[in-house]
Order: sequence, then C-alpha cells, then structure tokens
Amino acid sequence: MEALPVDAIPTGPDWQYEPKWDGFRCLAFRDGRDLKLQSKAGRPLNRYFPEMVEALGALKARAFVLDGELAVPADGGFSFDALLQRIHPAASRVKRLAAETPAIFIAFDLLAGADGRSLMASPLPARRQKLEELARRYFPDHPRIRLSPTSQSLAQATKWLKQAGPALDGIIARRRDSDYRPGERTAMQKIKNYRSADCVVGGFRYGADGKRVGSLLLGLYDEDGLLHHVGFTSGIRASERAALTQKLERLIAAPGFTGNAPGGPSRWASERSGEWKPLKPKLVVEVCFDHFSGGRFRHGTRLLRWRPDKAPRQCTMDQIRRGGGNVLRLLFGGES
Repeated sequence: MEALPVDAIPTGPDWQYEPKWDGFRCLAFRDGRDLKLQSKAGRPLNRYFPEMVEALGALKARAFVLDGELAVPADGGFSFDALLQRIHPAASRVKRLAAETPAIFIAFDLLAGADGRSLMASPLPARRQKLEELARRYFPDHPRIRLSPTSQSLAQATKWLKQAGPALDGIIARRRDSDYRPGERTAMQKIKNYRSADCVVGGFRYGADGKRVGSLLLGLYDEDGLLHHVGFTSGIRASERAALTQKLERLIAAPGFTGNAPGGPSRWASERSGEWKPLKPKLVVEVCFDHFSGGRFRHGTRLLRWRPDKAPRQCTMDQIRRGGGNVLRLLFGGES
C-alpha cells in the first residue's frame, strides 16, 4: 500500500494513526525455511540485511507476510545515513556493517498469518488484531523485531507528529474500514511536520544553462564555529535569477564552507552547472524542511524568504536539533 501526502491529520472514527518511522519500507515473506525481504519497489533486500534474514528466520512462526520498516538505531533515534550505507555491492562491507550497525524490523501490518492464509481482504482492525497476536506469541523471541504502536486518539497522533525528528518522519493515518490495497493511495495518508531554519548561503551552483544560479548551498555553524554544508534549496523565481546571479558572483570567495563541504559535480551535470562556487558568509535565507538527520536536510528544502536582519553567525545547528528518545520507548519499553 502507498500513502498519500496530505497537510493535515484526518479526523473521525474511521481513522487510525501510527508513527511514520524513518527507515526503508520492507515486506517480509516467510514460508517454511524460505524467507524473502522485499523493498517497496519490489527489489530483494536479503543480501543487504543478513542479520534481519537471520532474525526473522529464527521466529517460531513458520509462515507470515509482514509489512513494516527497516531502521538502524543510533544516538537515541534512527540513522538513515547508516541505513543507506547498507546498500552496497561488496559482501564483506555488508557483513561488517550488519555487525556494527544492525537493523531492526518494525512491523505495522500483517498480510498473511502464521497459518498461511491471506488477510489482505480483511479490514485494518482485523489485520491489526492478528498482528498483535503474532507479536505477543513470537516477537519476544528476538530483540530486533518490534511491533509498531497504533492509536485512534487524535491527541496521541498530534503528539507523535510533534516528536518528528531522528526517529520519526511524521505520522501515518489509515482508514479502519479498508482492506489492504497494493499500489493504491486510497486508504493511507502521511503527514509530516514541516519546520523552518535560518541558513547561511555558503555557495551556489549554476543551473542547467550554466549562466544563472540554479541552487543555493546551505550551511549551519557548529559549536566550534565551523560552517558545515547541510543541504540546498532551488526554489528561486525565474524572474529573480539574473539579478541574484550577479549578486552572488560578487561574493565568490573561498572556502565558503569551513567544515563539511559539498561534493563535486555529478556525472550527469555539465561542467559549469555541476561545479559549486564558494561564497563569503554574508547572506542568510529561511528555508522550510521536513527532516534533518546525519548532519543534513534529508530532502531538498523550500526557500521561504531572505533574512537580511539575521546575522550569519546566528545560524547554528541548535535550531534544528530535536530529541527522539521518548518515542523510541514505544518500541523498546516504557511510556511515550
């Protein structure tokens, strides 16, 4: 099933809420000794997560189809960067990372039970009941397999949404009267908690034409006063690009970023559009973002406005840090 992005939490007795964990969507198929992990795009994941193949294969339930999330716990939350490192062609590296940064599987739906019968035609409450029964009976056998919490309380859903950060990517709302519909976005909605941050413009890249600015490279200062590259924004109005390009070109000066810096051009970019130009740390912009992890904005940001009233040195990491420990107690014990 797919989730439709929406701006507000749907309300009413027809809806059920869950945390949206920051990981890889994964289907786990078990039929006797045969166990397969599959991504949302239908790609096999067994070779990248051997520790999860072992964990799910060790369950005493001999058959099931679980829908859930693969995640890597780190620093009181989940590390998406550590998860990305697992998708690597070298078997030796995968083996090492499986030991150093082992993943967990967070189950939130059951498509077929321990008896092998399909539950896809059953409404969500019936599937959830079967999932909870399966979890009570089999999940305690292994610490790397968890049951995702759920609630019909709007207050609880709002609380989870406010806790979005290193563990949560937002919340999911699901229709209680719906069966499981692969590929459809009719019964699931996802809501993210968008936030804003003031960032230094530490550099820029030219656009596809190689003449006008295409994107601004964003930076934040750490406690030691180093300016780190944390992402980009490209929502610049076409009517403003020429004048902005001239303004930026007057500020070109190395190094731009004194901490982590952007990489080089991609193989698809032209020489000029791919290279980045460092700038004096003079300009500040406010951007809207949905998630920050591993020292970077996970996705492209949206440019809200320029902040000439803001001193660049005020643009620090502190404004975007948010704890995720409380919500993890939902998985590892205790109250949230």
